Amino acid sequence: MVGQPQDLEAMAETLRASGEYRVLRRLATRPTQPVPDGLVVRTGLFVDVETTGLDWRRDEIIELAMVPFRYGTDGRIYEVGEAFQAFRQPAEPISAEITALTGIDDAMVEGRAIDLEAVTAFAAPAALVIAHNAAFDRRFLERFCEVFRTKPWACSMSQVDWAAEGHEGVKLAWLAAGAGFFYDRHRAVNDCAAAIELLATDLPRRGGPALAALLEKARTPTWRIWAENSPFAMKDRLKARGYRWNGDDAVPSRCWYIDVADADREAELTFLRQEIYGGLVDPLVRRIDAYDRFSERC
Repeated sequence: MVGQPQDLEAMAETLRASGEYRVLRRLATRPTQPVPDGLVVRTGLFVDVETTGLDWRRDEIIELAMVPFRYGTDGRIYEVGEAFQAFRQPAEPISAEITALTGIDDAMVEGRAIDLEAVTAFAAPAALVIAHNAAFDRRFLERFCEVFRTKPWACSMSQVDWAAEGHEGVKLAWLAAGAGFFYDRHRAVNDCAAAIELLATDLPRRGGPALAALLEKARTPTWRIWAENSPFAMKDRLKARGYRWNGDDAVPSRCWYIDVADADREAELTFLRQEIYGGLVDPLVRRIDAYDRFSERC
């Protein structure tokens, strides 16, 4: 027989204090917190999409969830708003693999559509859009609705140093478990709520809420440097230094590139000139900020 809430809490505390057990709590609705006097508060928007595949140019959105929240310039979350959620029927039937991954089948989306005007109005107040793997969600959403092209974006997966905080992976469910809670997965709204809770949680090593660390990273511009026409024999040196191959997606296509902080820009250019090209060259460099980071434009 399930006990009263206070009994369950006592049992959980006993298990935790023993050192032999870890206790995960079900994600609960985050209560509204009073905003300190004089603190500037903005509206954030956490988004999540489920799609028919991984290719933003070909595959389609079948579910969209958006959860607004109010946060202060101190990086703390003070209020979580009502969610927007909608299904959308794609042009082709949903594959068995996608149904197994997302829990969404053809019957759930039959005859459903996402109102673009409603999406635009809902997203308009946001000062920042966040996703857990923004490089995925942003490309789908920018193709789907123009409003997402006008917003700065941040990524809760890549713009917080979760490894430095003791986490062994960056999947949302793993991070949630590491933070001491669990939630019902495979629903876009639940993923948004879990990620917001994670961002509201204080980091054990850095201190302060995870959102503060994310905002600091999102606000900092970076520089993308391309090693165009670099000698083939240098590919291993570039890869070892952290360069990535852009394939055919970006411009310029089919060359190595790296993203560096402003303080590291000149050192990286010097490395290319002296160690890769063996002479004076002028590599292509582009400043990247939150308005185009994670988009198909980068």
